[in-house]
Formats: sequence, C-alpha cells, structure tokens
Amino acid sequence: MPYLSLEDIHMSYSSRDILDGVSLRINKGDKIAFIGDNGAGKSTLFKIIEGNIRPDSGKVITHGNTVIGYLSQNINDMNFSDVTLMPEALVEAECRMQEAQQQISLYAEDPDRLALAMEEFSEATGKFEALGGYDYEYALNDALAGLGIDYLKDRSDLTGLSGGEKMRLALARLTVEHPDILMLDEPTNHLDIDAAEWLEGFLASYGGAVFVISHDRFFIDRFANRVIELDGGQITCYRGNYTSYAEQKAAFIKMQQERIEQLEKELEHQQDVKQTFLSHRNISGYHQREKMIDKIGAILEQERARMPSDFAKMSFAPVPQDRSGAEDKILLRAESVGMAFDDKDLFSDISFELKAHDKLFLCGPNGCGKTTMLNILLGKVPGFSGRILISEASKCGIMGQFVPFDDEELSCYDELVSRTDMTVTGARTYLARFGFAGDDVFKKIKVLSGGERSRLYLGCLLAESPDILFLDEPTNHLDMRSREILEDAIGMYDGAVICVSHDRYFIDKCADRVLGFIGGTGSLFDKYSYYRNAAKNTPNTQSVKTEPEPAKESIPDDKPVANKAQARRERAAERNKIRKIEQDIERLEARQAELEGMFASARDDTVYREYSDNAQELERLYNEYLESGG
Repeated sequence: MPYLSLEDIHMSYSSRDILDGVSLRINKGDKIAFIGDNGAGKSTLFKIIEGNIRPDSGKVITHGNTVIGYLSQNINDMNFSDVTLMPEALVEAECRMQEAQQQISLYAEDPDRLALAMEEFSEATGKFEALGGYDYEYALNDALAGLGIDYLKDRSDLTGLSGGEKMRLALARLTVEHPDILMLDEPTNHLDIDAAEWLEGFLASYGGAVFVISHDRFFIDRFANRVIELDGGQITCYRGNYTSYAEQKAAFIKMQQERIEQLEKELEHQQDVKQTFLSHRNISGYHQREKMIDKIGAILEQERARMPSDFAKMSFAPVPQDRSGAEDKILLRAESVGMAFDDKDLFSDISFELKAHDKLFLCGPNGCGKTTMLNILLGKVPGFSGRILISEASKCGIMGQFVPFDDEELSCYDELVSRTDMTVTGARTYLARFGFAGDDVFKKIKVLSGGERSRLYLGCLLAESPDILFLDEPTNHLDMRSREILEDAIGMYDGAVICVSHDRYFIDKCADRVLGFIGGTGSLFDKYSYYRNAAKNTPNTQSVKTEPEPAKESIPDDKPVANKAQARRERAAERNKIRKIEQDIERLEARQAELEGMFASARDDTVYREYSDNAQELERLYNEYLESGG
C-alpha cells in the first residue's frame, strides 16, 4: 500500500543541482535508511516532503489520508511551549469526547439533540481510539523510559530543557503519535547506547513506514529493509540493511569497472585500427572507424557516469609500515587504575595490557570515565590511583575530536611533505589513499570540511608511524565515506591503538578487544556484543540518564531542622549547576556542528579560531561535569 510518491523532484542552490530528478515511492512496511555525504541534500528532500520547502519542479503526492511525522535534527525547530506531552490531535479528540459527554447530559430529555450528541460522542471516541488514546499513557511511558527521560513524564513545565532532552522528548512524542510515515533526521545524535537500542527495536517493529537519515551504520543494520543513497543529486535504491547495501554496491562497482575496462580496451583497439586505415590511405574505413570510436566513447562516458562519485576515493587503502620488534611486546600496562572526584569514585580497579599490534577500544555510557581514562594514559590527568607503565621507546600519536593544524594556509600536500620525507609522487599517492585525489591535494587546509580535516590529520599522523595511536571519538561528525576511509586506515595500521568511541559499526570492524565500563570498573571483552550482553545482565548499571534524586543523608537528631533545609538547598544548587553545565555543553556542541558545515566556505581562519576556542571550552566543561558527579 503506497503512502507517498515523489515524482521527478528537482532542486538547485547557486546553480548546483541538489536534487536532480528524484522519484521515489514509500509503501507501508518500508524501513528506509537514507544515506549520502554531508550536504548532499538529504535534509532538503525531507523538508520538501514535509512542505517547508517548495521544489523547483516535481510533485509530492500523499495517497489517501497519509499522516507524516517529522523529527528535525535542528533543535530550534521544536516547540516545547505546551504543558502536556499528549499530541495535539489526541488532545483535540479528547476534548471532543468531553464536550459530547456534556451535551449528552444536557440534552437527556431532548431525543433529537440527544441522538446528535450520541453520534458526535461515537465519532470522537472512534477518533480517540484510532489515534491510540487508550494506549497513550502506556506507550508514552515506554518511550520515555526507553529513551532515558522517564523523569519528565510528570513535568508540567517543559521549558529549560537541555538540547539532548528536547531531542529525546520530541522523539518520544512523535513515536506515540504513530504517524503513517515516521521521518527522522539523524535521530541517534543525542542518544546513548541504551536509547539507540530501544529505538532500533521500535523502528524494526513499527507498523507504518520509516524513513530515516542516518550515518550510524550499526543502527541502520538493525532496522532497515531498504537503503536509498543520494549521490550527485540522484538516488539509487538497494534492498536490505547497510551490510547488504555495501555488498551490493561493491558488486556493482566491480562489474561496472570490468565493463569500463573492456570498453577502454575496445576503444584503444579501434583507435589503432583507425590509424592503420589512415596509413593505408583507406579513407572510407578510416571514417567508419571514427564513427565507431565516437559511439564507443559515448557509451564509455555513460558507463563512467554510472560509477559512484566517490569511487576513486573509496578504492584506496593505506600500505602498512614495516615495524620491527616482537608482536607480543608490551607497550603499555595499566595496574588497578582508579579515579575519584570529591571522594566519589568515577571508576576503580581497571587493569589491562596493550601489546604491539593491539586495537583496544574503550566503551561505555556517557559519564562513565572513558575519556578520563584516555587522558590518564596520556598523562593529562593527575591524582589517579594505581599505576600506568609505558615503554620509553614508544612513539605516541594523538587524534581528538578537534584536529588542529599549525598553518591553515598550507595545502594538503604541503602539510604532508612538511612532516615526512616523501617524494612528490609518493605524497600524492599516499594522500589519494585518504580521499585526496587529483587537484584535491592542493586544497588549503582552511577550506576543508570536517571529514576532510580528520582524514588529512589521520593520514599525516600515520605517516609519522607512531607505535601507539590514541583516538578520542574519531568518527564524530564524519560522513560514511570518511568513516570507511578511517576504518581502512586503522585496519591496515600495524601499530597499537587505544580508542574511545560510541560508533558500534566502527568498533566491530576495528577492535581486537573492548574495555567495557560496567558498574564503576572496566573489564576486557573479545567483542563489543559480549560487553553489551554483560552490561545488560549486570544489576544497577543502567546507562540511561535519570533525574537525580536528593541523596538520603542521615542527620543526627540534635541538629536543627534548618540544617535539613540548607542541605536540600545545597543539593538543589548542585543539580542546577550540573544542568547548567549540560546546557552549555549542548550549546557548544551544536555550534561546533554549525562551524564544521562552514569550513568549506570559510574565507579566513575566523571559523577555525572559534572552533578551536570552543573545543578548549568543551574540554573544560567535560572535566567540570565529571568533577561535579554528572
């Protein structure tokens, strides 16, 4: 059953075709993942479907009484002035029922008016039931709990929420409304692991259609039965989830490459024949071959145009460095490491070893101490318990969420050769492995996108061949192409890696072991799935956020009652402080995402200076949040 059809949608900005003849049908039961590079036009298409943007040409057709529910990734688009979590349509249906009940009581002795009131009550009740009114409270409580914000269910004032709370609340309200088509734009951006897993299960069993923009490949694998890729203004549809999409795309590229190579050989052969005819003064044969060459050339260009625009960038993988030394050489050892703030344990008794080629990933819920542990290993955080032993001969490389360059005016090529002794050919070949082909190697650093900066930084870092590579959420804000290049680079890198990440697909692809944080300590697991099973089966390790409750303190009887009030005020002040820090973090993270989108069009280094300043302030806020017990 079709819900919605798009017919030949065209949309352009500044002479650039964002959408070039997009046609698509969404049916009941479709679970669609909508993928493509940042800036490709995915959100634009969503806004066209919602009706916020008019396309240059084409039609959006809704079939029957299709209801569309849309969740924007822009928090500013959300309205939280209501004092109820109940959807507006449900509120209206409930009001109709109440009004009809009043009319039934009012016209009890007037048969004609009573009949009309009874009919109105029946219609209103049917509407209320169709909208899920009788299951509303159960469904809402389930959504709020699944998304980790069940503490908001009895809250009457929804103003003053943090960005993450707003996004989760909007998602909860939308799932309860149960529209025919559920359209979500990057819904996992503000979700922790437990909330993302709840949403995966919800979408997989959703009775209507699901249309989701996402870069989270693990998430896509769990719910999607179709993947639609937007590339160069046009869409390509694939059956199955992300893994199936990747296999189909790889098979198509292989087949298409073979087809192109055959045409190139045939074109070369016909050009040789043409020259032979010319040398023998066979003018008729010469002109016939010219026509054939033109025809083959036109077909060849058509077949090349069918290749993904990122094919050349996807086809490279870094060459591993030769590294001397035994594979079982221990580069780093942590012995009973713990960290506490104000006598409150963040984590304790963590021990592990890192050998020469180990890829160790630190995983756990927000606030468990992953980044703190990484900074302890880097020598940035004092005052921890236990011991950290690191080989004196080990050379370390560090890549955080913000990647700084000393001179933004340098080109990608200049940055690489300034840090290595590569030849011109070697440098260009190496940069191509990280997605910088052709003239891209001469782009200045200051105009690179966030993903390009990360790829260049990682490439330069690996070219210096560190023994241990420390990574802090390296896939944040990267599109799929950049993530794949990064994964290939990490996979081929023959040194050791310690990485903090929430990207489950990235973890599964690159990790040898996982240091999973559970119950205030860390344990080693061979796979990420083993860690998640252990976390779910361990009591009192709920990672979703809950509203902090006042600590129950034992106050001696001889203390004045006023001291209890003072204690409550202090606890309230502390909660307000934590909430303020959360809001500042949300605001700065949102601004960082905006700045990354401005990298490509920046005309000077103002954007990068602000980005760098924000990164330092975010690091300070993260530390303050941990120290406050958030």
